Amino acid sequence: MTSPMPAPPAPPFVPGAVLRSPVALGRATAALLGLAIATDLFACAADVVEMNVAGDIADGARGEGVLHRAQHADTLYNAAGHTQAWTLMATAVVYLCWLWRVRVNAEAFDQSAHSMRRGWVIGGWFCPVVNLWFPRRIVLETWDASVPWGARAGHGWVNAWWTLWIVGILTGRLASLSMDHAHTATLLRNAAGQVLFSDAVDVAAAALAIVVVVRLTRMQHRKALAGQVLAPAPALG
Repeated sequence: MTSPMPAPPAPPFVPGAVLRSPVALGRATAALLGLAIATDLFACAADVVEMNVAGDIADGARGEGVLHRAQHADTLYNAAGHTQAWTLMATAVVYLCWLWRVRVNAEAFDQSAHSMRRGWVIGGWFCPVVNLWFPRRIVLETWDASVPWGARAGHGWVNAWWTLWIVGILTGRLASLSMDHAHTATLLRNAAGQVLFSDAVDVAAAALAIVVVVRLTRMQHRKALAGQVLAPAPALG
């Protein structure tokens, strides 16, 4: 009879890498990302209203009815923008707290999986230029360290999320510039269409972010409960 294959040796203990449950933060982050999707969908509706009324004006529509529609469209568009901004800030704060938690947990699982210092978990999002790839690397390394022993560490979900996140940032900035220079109804219609595309990309990116958050949180939860850490850790729940 063959003996069972032994588990891989535990990584060396990392000072400060205390395993703590990411479940509550993961749920809060997923909920706020869901709220962000709702605000982005509201923004998409506002974009359509803005685009339609601008198109009608560009085609020659005039009168008090069109003026009222234009005022309503502007009010709706501005309300959507403010709602998106406040939701984004709240989501970003909770998301970074979650990301810090899962990164520290990942150090407890496998310190050798990380090529960047812990401070980049936060700083990588705000430092110009490197914020285009540092956060992705941190999430990938955290993901790899959190995969249970013997399982495959596929990166498809993370790569898809990050691709749409970057596309959303770039298209959003281009759309904002177009909106700032939209001095005619035709230009406003085109700019509103660009904003609509950017908001739609944001919806998809947020949906994939939820998948990444939920899957990574579950992996760490299961790995900790399986005892795949060096030091005894409190049960996650």
